[in-house]
Amino acid sequence: MDCEGLAKKWLSEAFEAVVPGCGGGKVVPSKDTRFGDWQCNDAMGIAKRAGKNPRALAEEVIRALPLPEILEKAEVAGPGFINLTLSKSAVAAGVCALAQDAHLGIAQSGAGEKVVIDYSSPNVAKPMHIGHIRSTVIGNAIDRILRALGYEVIADNHLGDWGTQFGILIMGYRHFLTEEERDNLTVELLEKVYVKSYNATKEDPAWLEQCREELVRLQAGNAENLAVWKRFIEISLKEFGRIYDRLDVHFDLYRGESYYQPMLAPVVETLKEKGLATQSEGAWIVDMKDEGLEVAIVRKRDGGFNYTSTDIATVKDRTESFAPARIIYVTDDRQQLHFKQFFAICAKLGYCAKTVLQHVYFGLMRLPEGTFSTRQGNVIKLETLLDEAAARARKIVDESHPDWSDTARAALAEAIGIGAIKYADLSHDPTTMIVFTWERALALEGNSGPYLQYANARLNSLLDKYRAATGEDPSAHPLVLGTDAEKSLALHLLQYPNTVQRAGDLCKPSILADYLYQLSQLYSSFYQSSPVLKAEPEVRDSRIRLCDAVSKVLRGGLTLLGIPTPERI
Repeated sequence: MDCEGLAKKWLSEAFEAVVPGCGGGKVVPSKDTRFGDWQCNDAMGIAKRAGKNPRALAEEVIRALPLPEILEKAEVAGPGFINLTLSKSAVAAGVCALAQDAHLGIAQSGAGEKVVIDYSSPNVAKPMHIGHIRSTVIGNAIDRILRALGYEVIADNHLGDWGTQFGILIMGYRHFLTEEERDNLTVELLEKVYVKSYNATKEDPAWLEQCREELVRLQAGNAENLAVWKRFIEISLKEFGRIYDRLDVHFDLYRGESYYQPMLAPVVETLKEKGLATQSEGAWIVDMKDEGLEVAIVRKRDGGFNYTSTDIATVKDRTESFAPARIIYVTDDRQQLHFKQFFAICAKLGYCAKTVLQHVYFGLMRLPEGTFSTRQGNVIKLETLLDEAAARARKIVDESHPDWSDTARAALAEAIGIGAIKYADLSHDPTTMIVFTWERALALEGNSGPYLQYANARLNSLLDKYRAATGEDPSAHPLVLGTDAEKSLALHLLQYPNTVQRAGDLCKPSILADYLYQLSQLYSSFYQSSPVLKAEPEVRDSRIRLCDAVSKVLRGGLTLLGIPTPERI
């Protein structure tokens, strides 16, 4: 039963009866449940337009049609707020319907539409560091949420696998590595030789010229340089894959910058033909003063291309290949100008006629003393962060479960550590800056990933005890909401589908994280005040049905955030 949908239908028909064409009928959860479960504030705005008294209008609305069975009462408060109180039987029916639905009530609003989401995007031949965590974790949560909403999602990891750095890297690979190191090549070794070779370019003009020559050979398709470059990519993908496996992050495509290189010259020619690109001091630019933006360079004076031309080609290819309704980019907020520029250029080229381009930007992650810096040597590698998270969680697991096998304890510690890191990020609005501290990232109590994981494990244990004691399925019994705590918990469950929808529409996983934390708190309050297994059989069976619904929603929501849900903690 869609309680909210039925309430909206009744309200909208009532508003229509009183003020035809007014469009009233929106409801939101009440901030103070003493005055009702839901609230409609539309009377004030509609009354102003219709020249009526808001409170009088609201009174007319609630009297216009008979009260539907789902509502216990409808009352007007203050200047014209309409407060709705749902019947407990309607709420119970809604919860049972939600828990039995394969999608947990989530409307398949994206069915039939494709979305391309571009996130993570590390650079080849460099280890992933803590700066990659936000794009990867936020992007993957949005990816999962959109799939839950029925969209066909194409997750594309747009790797940094092309550019001037590869001439420098090839020189370093050939001159600064031993044969044994080349045979056992790692991303860490590639990073070290790149730094050494880059420093040499600053000290030796001849070395810089040789690096340029190696790059030209690569760009011209020299077989030897291509083979070395492909090996760099192969090794990088293998090491990235190990990190992604730990994070349970998966991509449908790995199309790096190199994939789009053949398309760049034609894109710039199209811009010239359409009169959008003009020459300035030897470079080709797009003047964007009409959009209130700075000039965008699409081809440099030396004939090379840049990120703007690459990203325009990428949009063209994605729209032609997939015909997506949306293309979403998840990057840090420093790139806002760049995205505004190439989005505007794509619109001028007609690439956005059927595709919405969306930049989901996030605040930087900083250390308490300032930003991460390779030169300052304070960049934390992502794998180091994951290892540290698992190690700290392992100390707690070893104390709690000394009788478990080493394998079991290691697996649980990994799940808790990963959950802590992900939730520490996802519980913030993406646009906010995060000051990273080990203590905050790995918090195992309070509003944290481990807190939610523990709530999920407690629910699993409760449901297993019920099955063992009764031999029955927790979902096989009627749900009767006998107390206010039960109704409050049930009402919150009914908000799950709308919460997922809002999180997907706004590309803010933090909305779902907040909801799950509130759900865990409400469940804790209910459990403390309402005995379950020790209650009378009928009450016990009803409450276990409610607990089963909470378990399904909590586990489902954590999964959408990409947070592991271990059965036992």
